[in-house]
Amino acid sequence: MKIFVPGRICLFGEHSDWAGGYRRINADIEKGYALIVGTNQGVYAEVEPHPNALVVSSITPDGKKIGPYEIPMQPKPLLEEAKSGSFWSYMAGVAYQALTRYHVRGLVVNNYMTDLPIKKGLSSSAAICVLTARGFNRIYDLKLTIPGEMDLAYQGEITTPSRCGRLDQGCAYGNRPVLMTFDGDHLQTSEILVEKELHLVVVDLQAKKDTLAILNHLNHCYPTAENDIERGVQELLGATNKRIVHQTIDHLRSGNAEQLGKLMVEAQDQFNTYAIPACPEELTAPALNNLLNYAPIQPYVCGGKGVGSQGDGTAQFITDSAENQKKVIEIIERDLNLPCLELTIRPGPKVRKAVIPAAGFGTRLFPASKATKKELFPVIDRDGIAKPAILIIVEEALNAGIEEVIIIVQENDLKDFETFFNDQITIENYNKLPAQYQEYSRRILEMGRQVKFQVQTNQEGFGHAIYCIRDMIDNEPFLLMLGDHIYRSKEERSCASQLMDAFQKHGISVVGVRRTPEQLIGSFGTVTGSWLDNDELLNVTEFAEKPTLDYAHNNLRIPGYPADEYLTVFGQYIIKPEIFDHLEHNIKNNYRERGEFQLTSALDMLRQTDGFQGLVMNGDRFDIGMPDYYLETLNKYRN
Repeated sequence: MKIFVPGRICLFGEHSDWAGGYRRINADIEKGYALIVGTNQGVYAEVEPHPNALVVSSITPDGKKIGPYEIPMQPKPLLEEAKSGSFWSYMAGVAYQALTRYHVRGLVVNNYMTDLPIKKGLSSSAAICVLTARGFNRIYDLKLTIPGEMDLAYQGEITTPSRCGRLDQGCAYGNRPVLMTFDGDHLQTSEILVEKELHLVVVDLQAKKDTLAILNHLNHCYPTAENDIERGVQELLGATNKRIVHQTIDHLRSGNAEQLGKLMVEAQDQFNTYAIPACPEELTAPALNNLLNYAPIQPYVCGGKGVGSQGDGTAQFITDSAENQKKVIEIIERDLNLPCLELTIRPGPKVRKAVIPAAGFGTRLFPASKATKKELFPVIDRDGIAKPAILIIVEEALNAGIEEVIIIVQENDLKDFETFFNDQITIENYNKLPAQYQEYSRRILEMGRQVKFQVQTNQEGFGHAIYCIRDMIDNEPFLLMLGDHIYRSKEERSCASQLMDAFQKHGISVVGVRRTPEQLIGSFGTVTGSWLDNDELLNVTEFAEKPTLDYAHNNLRIPGYPADEYLTVFGQYIIKPEIFDHLEHNIKNNYRERGEFQLTSALDMLRQTDGFQGLVMNGDRFDIGMPDYYLETLNKYRN
């Protein structure tokens, strides 16, 4: 499989990771806070399992091919390679940690491209470590969360001569901004959702600095301050940094480049005032400050500051448009001959489309399903209007912000669905309707303009039905809602909106789940995993389709839940488009389960390669697919 890991830039909060770490010795020290984001450049690799060795090869940024180089997958040779500080030491350090922690076999890593500048404060070494950790995680299904991958990468990197901080491994989050909080040995991460693009320029100053000297001098100010200089450094990396970082968060979310620029200027002024006295030979940084004040770029930038350990290493600027971003790069490269990187922070991918499978026959509702599709069975909604179930589902999707709904149908049923959503009733019947129902009749036609249909010519399973709409999805994440379930939220946000919010925040496929007693799990897809957020958000580590109780007892327990409760699939998902690659693999290889192409196995494959989360829904689902459940829905849905 292919893996990409970007570099990372620290927008605000340099040095706060190790400074906050001193809280394990002195609790009076302020926590460390940093805002980081992945670059648009990074490290690319193909990975695959190997029976007994770490086999690595690389193409350097200048196009030179190195390797393949083979290291036995044994503790001693891996540790020796890591300690040597060689070209392969970072991968060897992570492999050593993976072997001793998880007893994995070997890994082949073909680093076929790197477009990230090396040793420029962009955490290239951390990117390599995260890439290796992610390779072991995905190949051997170690079920690690992103923080788990970060920890494995960090432990691997400090096995080498490198003295990185925990901030560096934030590149594991990709291009999403992340707030990192450092409290002694504890690290907390929180992703920041941006509403519009932000345009930055990263500049390699091509000057000299001694990072180890900077760290050595600043570390002398901890854990207790003995003089004004040391107290100034602790104030800078403590209370001052906390204030600036937390002021930044709202402006980052709203995409306010002007205010972010002002905070960058303030952060640099504070750093110059309080950090330079602790290490003047390195932090006076004439090259950095000359560039920050370079007159020709001032009309185009909102502000700028140093990056990383500071000193004459790397600078960053923020602009208020892509045009000004390009202008700044043009001026700096033309006038100063300094290489620049374009860094654009973008909002997460928007979920614009919903998919509703409605191509089943309705066997368990025969003979009623011979008269009309089960998705067209009537239900009294909470507004007192009798609606076909499919309309309730479509309304929820559109009210959550979905722009287009795709309903999967059998060819013989297409006309019934099209007629309902696209044809007005006769004028005679329309005139008989009360005013409120005439208005609702027009509303149905308005919704119909956002409804499309896809015919499933052969009914070969749930997975096959989803695969049929691949071209209509056009490589976008999509909301999947079952056609024989309707949903009712217990809060102001609908169930679909709850899922949409979780996806926008984390950018990872997410399935709605609900607590279910063990005697019912044989009828549902079931998940397990580890908690990420207050028993509401789960890192899914396994999907199981209608498991037996014995299997569930041994494999699907939920931390903190009673022994007789599990988490089953709620009936709504947001799925990234990579799912179609896994469905195609199963279909081309005729991999069937119970005679059909199922979705669950493809979801589990997507989980292994890209991650999957489970959101405990604050709401109820109502099944209309069986007589008893349909009767229960009729009795309870409106209440």
